[in-house]
Amino acid sequence: MTTPDRPQIYLITPPEIELSTFPGQLAALLDAQEVACVRLALATRDEDRLARAADALREVTHARDVALVIADHLLLVERLGLDGVHLGDAARSVRQARKELEDEAIVGAYCHGSRHEGMTAGEAGADYVSFGPVQAGALGDGSHAEAELFQWWSEMIEVPVVAEGGLDLERIRALAPHTDFFGIGEEIWRGGEPKKALAEMVSAMS
Repeated sequence: MTTPDRPQIYLITPPEIELSTFPGQLAALLDAQEVACVRLALATRDEDRLARAADALREVTHARDVALVIADHLLLVERLGLDGVHLGDAARSVRQARKELEDEAIVGAYCHGSRHEGMTAGEAGADYVSFGPVQAGALGDGSHAEAELFQWWSEMIEVPVVAEGGLDLERIRALAPHTDFFGIGEEIWRGGEPKKALAEMVSAMS
């Protein structure tokens, strides 16, 4: 995952997908926009369902030279031929993941809005750190990653940073100068027109 001047797209799957249609939908998105990475982020903990989804999406992503990582399931990365893991427990599992996986594997860490957790994850060997959501929503406790965090990180820390959760066009425009990747998921899937929604978000990054 490289970091050019304009932020790159890091697509996040919906928590539930239909294997008869979603791979084609993903392929259309990858053909329409330049995407750096896709995260398989299913809610299920059923190994067979995860494996079948990974097989289907890996065909799509690897044919287009796009990395495919899985959320949290470290032990499935090498077994399923994936490119890495996205860890949702901040810095806690990074060192273990780095030890378990091959050197070229991607290890990412979601650190909510904590600068300290982000720095700890980076020191432990994370390839990127993810912060979010970028604005308070109606659910949860209202905590979110402040814009100042991304600005500070981009100026002080070399580890690439991902902004994810609660993205809209206004937040994308504000954060584009300070983030390396936008983790885009429910923002495009919930409206029924993911290709159009993603195009609008990409335009806002410029």
